[in-house]
Amino acid sequence: MPTPELIIDADSHITEPPDVWTARVPRKYREDVPFVVRQGTADTWVLGGERLAPVGATAVAGWPTFPPDYPQTYEDCHPAAYQADARLRYMDAAGIWAQVLYPNVGGFGSENFLKLKDDSLKLLCVSAYNDFLLEWSAADSRRLLPVVATPFWDIRQTVREIERCAPLGARGILFTGEPQRYGLPVLGAAHWDPLWEVARETGLPIHFHIGSAGDTLELSTPERYATHRAEGAQAYTAVSLFMKNGVQCSDLITSGVLSRHPELKFVSVESGIGWLPFMLEATDYSWLGAFRPGRERQKGDVLPSELFRQSVYVTYWFESVAPKHFLDLVPIDNVMFETDFPHVTCLFENIQETISSGLGHIDAGARRKILWDNAEKLYRIERPPASWWETAGR
Repeated sequence: MPTPELIIDADSHITEPPDVWTARVPRKYREDVPFVVRQGTADTWVLGGERLAPVGATAVAGWPTFPPDYPQTYEDCHPAAYQADARLRYMDAAGIWAQVLYPNVGGFGSENFLKLKDDSLKLLCVSAYNDFLLEWSAADSRRLLPVVATPFWDIRQTVREIERCAPLGARGILFTGEPQRYGLPVLGAAHWDPLWEVARETGLPIHFHIGSAGDTLELSTPERYATHRAEGAQAYTAVSLFMKNGVQCSDLITSGVLSRHPELKFVSVESGIGWLPFMLEATDYSWLGAFRPGRERQKGDVLPSELFRQSVYVTYWFESVAPKHFLDLVPIDNVMFETDFPHVTCLFENIQETISSGLGHIDAGARRKILWDNAEKLYRIERPPASWWETAGR
């Protein structure tokens, strides 16, 4: 039997247990925060009287049929989706030493909490989620790496929450790649300087997860599902979100933030890498003056692509074309591998085949960077004991 490729998984999700918020806010708020009800046959998250999503829609790993079918109850979901001990056992079996952890219910950038009108309740929801995440990750803090949520709409509270969570074990900061979508200043504005400073002080990377601009639902409209069917609607939504992160990265590397704060690290999460060569080339071309013929690079100019290499990481999972053909065109030290467990697009029981398909042609050193070294360095991950190396993935 071939030796399995052992990995650090740079993007996975927790299917939040039903009491994440109701067990962590004052009693008077328990009907105002996210909670689970049974709608028909499905366990379903509700917030502010509105249906958010069925629990099982975020935990389809191992489910035998294609969406729109999904597990109906927690019991139908893979237990590793929501139980920390089961997650660790699954990771051992899959050859995954560590996983970076992201949310579902609050949105991929906490944007769902903006549905609430009470400002203090919005903050309570963020801090309650972070308390849960840090507790869940404590099952093995070497291996479960929490990226804490932020109330990005309030910069002062964002800084406070990061300062609170950093000494408790946070490994990263969750943010939105498009604050202007919410009526907030653009990334390069001085408004965000306190965020960059607390990220520098704590040494925590900042993460733009796909969907953090709050447009997932506007893409997945009922009309699109009815007209294009589930397959077409889901494909359109997925590709739109992947490409949106490319736009956000272009915005970041031309914003001035990375020149002013070269020590900061950012991660574009669950967006893939196939768009990266074109985005970097197009951004450099336009930045140098595509519309001003004769403009040449000046002494002291730092190209946006160089700032990307300096500061920005990307994650990928299912792609085979890009890793086969584009790795000489992308900064390999900035690429990390993920599985997206337990989401609908996740790698599940096909991790090794996917690695072989995409990376089987490159040398072991380069492959190890993508599968292990880059994430190990970024998140300062403790090395596994010898006993784990000997048995993982078998």
